[in-house]
Amino acid sequence: MQPLISIITPFKNTGSYLFECLDSVLEQTYQNWEMLLIDDHSSDNSAQIVAGYSKINSRVKLTKNNGVGIIEALRTGYSQSAGNFITRMDSDDIMAPEKLDTLISGLLESGKRHLATGRVKYFRKDGLSNGYIHYQNWLNRLTSDGSNYSEIYRECVIPSPCWMVYREDLEKCGAFKPDRYPEDYDLAFRFYKRGLKVIPCTQILHYWRDYSTRTSRTDEHYAANYFLDIKLHWFLQLDYNPDSPLVVWGAGSKGKEIARKLIEGETPFQWVCNNPNKIGHKIYGKEMLPFDSITNLVDPQIIVTVANKDAQRNIRTFFHKQGMKPMTDYFFFC
Repeated sequence: MQPLISIITPFKNTGSYLFECLDSVLEQTYQNWEMLLIDDHSSDNSAQIVAGYSKINSRVKLTKNNGVGIIEALRTGYSQSAGNFITRMDSDDIMAPEKLDTLISGLLESGKRHLATGRVKYFRKDGLSNGYIHYQNWLNRLTSDGSNYSEIYRECVIPSPCWMVYREDLEKCGAFKPDRYPEDYDLAFRFYKRGLKVIPCTQILHYWRDYSTRTSRTDEHYAANYFLDIKLHWFLQLDYNPDSPLVVWGAGSKGKEIARKLIEGETPFQWVCNNPNKIGHKIYGKEMLPFDSITNLVDPQIIVTVANKDAQRNIRTFFHKQGMKPMTDYFFFC
């Protein structure tokens, strides 16, 4: 018998999209699944739509959030799940027909301590912005060869509605217990911490809908400052070496925010940039140094907060000439 997959799907006011979402799950080539849909206090007809599907198909299960918000909804759904394999789904998205089949096949072949994911495709009624296309292409490039963790400090490297793990591994990663937003990015870091190996995948398995009222666009927990918080939190836990001098490269808004948080946490660091108008000046009481002062340090670790792509290429060239290695000696935070 096929192993049971539990699909956990919080929803709130997505009645316009639930039919497509639920139909795409019902049309999966892999059939032994349960879908736990958690109503996070919807005010539209979302719950009625799910209730209608659940009357026709017992695998579709409607429940109400025990608390408020997506983390509490995930906990509610997970507590009621029975599958040995766990995945998430967004209620406004669409699964490719072979999504569940592909993900679980990879896990069954590779075994525990692995993470299955797949390529994604954004879609929007009135066209996508360049930013979303860039993120999609970047994420798919990493997923194609399973190198997702290699750029984990840039952005969330595991698409929240397109992963699957053994239940035992999710438990060891803390499942949905932490109250840390963005919750999908935090879980990606916990997968990384636990050492779950990403299974490469070149197939598009998930269609990610973009629209103006999507939660990731409107909820304060997905604002840029939360992403910096989570990046620095996990860097200091997982990759920071207190015996090496820490350097922040860049004095833009992100560099200033990282510097401020390091100062608040009393973590020593040097601050460099390649802007002659800032070198020699003090920000938050820290003097800005020229970037080539890094060459005077022994085994430094460098957080790069420079967003400009041309500048990033030049910075990478500089690191290469110094014999520095990514994810050991330097970390791009954007």
